[in-house]
Amino acid sequence: MNLNQVTYFISVAQLRSFSAAAEENYITQTAMTQQIRALEETVGCQLIDRSRRPIALTAAGKSFFNDAKQILARMNEAVERANEASTGVTGTLRIGYLKGYERSALSDQLRLFHREVPNVLMTCRREASDRLAAGLQNDEYDIIFTWDSTNLKMNAEYRAAEIEKARLVAAVYASHPYVKRASLSRKDFRGEPIIYMSPSELSDNYGDSVFMELYHKAGYSPNIIFRSTDVESVLIMVAAEEGISILPDYCVKKITDAEGLVFIPMDGEQETEEIHAVWKKTNDNPALHRYISFMNSGHAQY
Repeated sequence: MNLNQVTYFISVAQLRSFSAAAEENYITQTAMTQQIRALEETVGCQLIDRSRRPIALTAAGKSFFNDAKQILARMNEAVERANEASTGVTGTLRIGYLKGYERSALSDQLRLFHREVPNVLMTCRREASDRLAAGLQNDEYDIIFTWDSTNLKMNAEYRAAEIEKARLVAAVYASHPYVKRASLSRKDFRGEPIIYMSPSELSDNYGDSVFMELYHKAGYSPNIIFRSTDVESVLIMVAAEEGISILPDYCVKKITDAEGLVFIPMDGEQETEEIHAVWKKTNDNPALHRYISFMNSGHAQY
């Protein structure tokens, strides 16, 4: 038995086709059939029921399939660890962060962590809050930085640390009557076409309900003409004078040339967005625990 045979078997089992599996692995169908037969001879029993269309796994094949996936995953992990050791990298920290949060101080903090722990490779991915939550649940991330629109922090399986409480600002176009105002309130948005910045791609989420409640407390329902999780799309529509928007100040702090845009602070203690770092309690990744210690040490200031 060799690793290629295990890989080929998994392809055949998932695709339920020798020809499709052969195409996926860039070999001929004849070669694929020969490799599976050789594997069956090594195992000592039939794994594929070839009498059915599409082909199916035998009882033995189903049992072997589950083990084969684990064997392949462990082998890939072993190869990854060997490569990391050869390059001096001894761990990986998989980070997810909320769209727009790339403009915050996060990159500065990751740079400080990298200087302190240079042998950890940090990988980063930018997503909406619902995708970040799903990715954390599915072990695609070790830690996420998010406005917790899915309320993960209330789940006993997770730990959360508040990173910052970002103030909200209004984004208006340069010819709007509000540009000379020192601040704005929700009441000022009554009747205005609103380009709505949402943390989540889901229409029914905790984050949106918080914002909608602020509008309702101001005595009206907002005139939302467009909804997006992408700050760039929101800002270009505001600059095009399609409407005005409200978004966290970290989205605009690093904008040096905001031609056609003016950013005005929002009034009120509730006009904030809490950013949390969230991770699974059961995650035993040493790189994650090094980062948590880094956060708790006071070195990380967002």
